Amino acid sequence: MKKVIIGMGTCGMSAGAQQVYDRMQEILSENPGTFALSRTGCIGMCYREPLLEVREGDRRTIYGQVTPETAAGIFDSHVVKGKVFDGNVVYSLDGKGGDGGTEADFLRQQKRIVLRNCGTIDPESIDEYEAAGGYRALEKALRGMTPEKIVEEVKASGLRGRGGAGFPTGLKWSFAASYKADRKYVVCNADEGDPGAFMDRSVLESDPHAVLEGMIICGKAIGSDFGYIYCRAEYPMAIRRLNIAIEAARGKGYLGKDILGTGFNFDIKIKQGAGAFVCGEETALFASIEGQRGMPRIRPPFPAEKGLWQKPTNNNNVETYANVPWIISNGAAAFAAFGTEKSRGTKVFALAGKVVHGGLAEVPMGTTIHDLVFNIGGGIKAGRKFKAVQMGGPSGGCIPVELDNTPVDFESIPATGAIMGSGGMVVLDDTACMVEMARFFLDFTQSESCGKCTFCRIGTLRMLEILARIVGGEGESGDIEKLQELGRQIKEASLCGLGQTAPNPVLSTIRFYRNEYEAHIAEKRCPSSACSALVDFKINPEKCTGCTICAKNCPVNAISGKPKQTHVIDNSVCVKCGKCITSCNFDAVYKS
Repeated sequence: MKKVIIGMGTCGMSAGAQQVYDRMQEILSENPGTFALSRTGCIGMCYREPLLEVREGDRRTIYGQVTPETAAGIFDSHVVKGKVFDGNVVYSLDGKGGDGGTEADFLRQQKRIVLRNCGTIDPESIDEYEAAGGYRALEKALRGMTPEKIVEEVKASGLRGRGGAGFPTGLKWSFAASYKADRKYVVCNADEGDPGAFMDRSVLESDPHAVLEGMIICGKAIGSDFGYIYCRAEYPMAIRRLNIAIEAARGKGYLGKDILGTGFNFDIKIKQGAGAFVCGEETALFASIEGQRGMPRIRPPFPAEKGLWQKPTNNNNVETYANVPWIISNGAAAFAAFGTEKSRGTKVFALAGKVVHGGLAEVPMGTTIHDLVFNIGGGIKAGRKFKAVQMGGPSGGCIPVELDNTPVDFESIPATGAIMGSGGMVVLDDTACMVEMARFFLDFTQSESCGKCTFCRIGTLRMLEILARIVGGEGESGDIEKLQELGRQIKEASLCGLGQTAPNPVLSTIRFYRNEYEAHIAEKRCPSSACSALVDFKINPEKCTGCTICAKNCPVNAISGKPKQTHVIDNSVCVKCGKCITSCNFDAVYKS
């Protein structure tokens, strides 16, 4: 029997996957027994959602941008007649190793370890996870490996923390294992607060058992019997599917008492966070779990010695734990075969911004920025020029097009002034103002500061005030130097990673785009024509037809002119909302 599978991650649902699923349910009720209907998570092609797959044994055909109407057409053509429905095939596998479809290159160039099950199994079915090899690594770890052997295997793999810092995972586990205590904790940081990042959310929605399995193996390795998943409440689908997975794992004996009859006990609880960015810092996260205000603690002591409730604690993020079952099943050497000498394995990236193929991609460490943006990401939207990528979220930095051959790894990216972060990559085109970009991210980190450190609380505010003046056309000589000095002091004196990295977007844009800062300050001009205070809206008389549409859409009546005659914008009245540009059908309105 053919199987019809609908992609129902957050990206799919927001694009209309529920309506497609409902339509296929109606068709199934009218034609019982003709196919089996199921769901899956995100395969990474968010830009082509909703996705519908028809599976016949090893043969897979994935259709993109499916509507309820095209779903009916796919049923009539593919399910009933066995003929591929024309026009919507984005990916296909013939069951013999061959592939095709308009988006085949997007998946063909990836190496999927963390995303191995995403978009292929039903995340709410533990049976499908088991059929894909799930929980075999746990059985191997519990029945055939000592805690020391597990730690050594993770060390040998070269896996480094995927939450941003890149600390060696096996070494971190060994620290927690070395301390003696009546209780230890395994914590999964699923707080993912970077703008433009959605890797962890997608894994939790699409393959929650992989994260659970990784945490249980960690529990065995360090001598813990309890774990917490700290997931922000803004991820309701992830939380729902995690709860389903936890109950199913308990029901099959993978969680709870005497797991697989080995005498090992381990259980997991979900803690919902309220969305504080600072709680991505592990000690602030621990405070939040304990019911306290999420504020970082002074280290040492480090969490491996005194973490959650002052007990030895190991904390990794979602992606890190999801790698562990694959490493245990396939061996450390297989994982270490990918990547670079000091950055082993693969990394999941969320491609967002002005890139054609917005979505998720998993590639070997060391893949260049250019390959990610152009070979997998499909290049820049509307054929515009590639300008930069913002990596590492608000704590990261901007890497210019001149450095797009930089390998994405834990050594090369920091050398540019950015950081790897959790894997968010916001692609910018030539319409982006780098000064405004720095202001945007600093505004985020300043508002998310917990306020404990004076340098972070007040220093970022002073920097934000200077940036606001610059983009507002009131920049002064010496402002760039003030930003650099404040940034240096904040990085050196802040207690936690939020403050230590908050100046990065500003410092990196000054480093590579100082000319834009100087133009804003000295010339009162935004080279990208993005800062409204520094641009005027004008109408090209050679293109204006006098259709009056722009005047009708102007909310402040700043546009005048008679029908069929050239119109004029009064910039003393104009509020620069941009409606004239978006409403003009002749590309006559421009900024200068």
